[in-house]
Amino acid sequence: MIHPNTELQFINDEIGYGVVAKKFIPKGTVTWVLDKFDRSFTPREFEEMDEPYKNILDIYAFRNNIGNYVLCWDNARFVNHSFNSNCLTTAYDFEIAVRDIQAGEQLTDDYGYLNISVPFRAIPEGTRRKIVYPDDTLRYHKIWDKKLTNAFKSITSHEQPLSPLISSGMWENIQLICKGERAMDSILSTYFNSTSS
Repeated sequence: MIHPNTELQFINDEIGYGVVAKKFIPKGTVTWVLDKFDRSFTPREFEEMDEPYKNILDIYAFRNNIGNYVLCWDNARFVNHSFNSNCLTTAYDFEIAVRDIQAGEQLTDDYGYLNISVPFRAIPEGTRRKIVYPDDTLRYHKIWDKKLTNAFKSITSHEQPLSPLISSGMWENIQLICKGERAMDSILSTYFNSTSS
């Protein structure tokens, strides 16, 4: 489920739609949680689908660390890519803001950690990276972990409207990470090697 202080907006003809903050979302805010309405499809189920359904999953789903295609039921599926993304996924089935997100600003992910099947050239942003590759997590997990570790420190300092969707055991774990009493698991644990399947 996407953060409630967001809405779907048309961005432009090149990008299409995106998810935009309706209010200020501070760094360390949980911006998305995998919930019980999100659908997961195994690779076998995907292969047995008719082409129109495969195309939908190719566009809107991400692959988890076991290779299943995960389709978000709400506007989360419209979060766009950025090499300077303001949100990052975690090893705990949720994403957090890794910097402050202003009202009117798009929420963005780096598709490099979404286990895409084929590389694609992204919209230019003036970054050294120009292409998203299926194995970007192997290359950039240390950079992403550093951003996540920094953002994790303030998770318990902010209002978290999505926290009821996180189990109490997981929330206790998050609090220990925030206090520095437990190490944060690396984003590397979200990686799926599609070439070995």
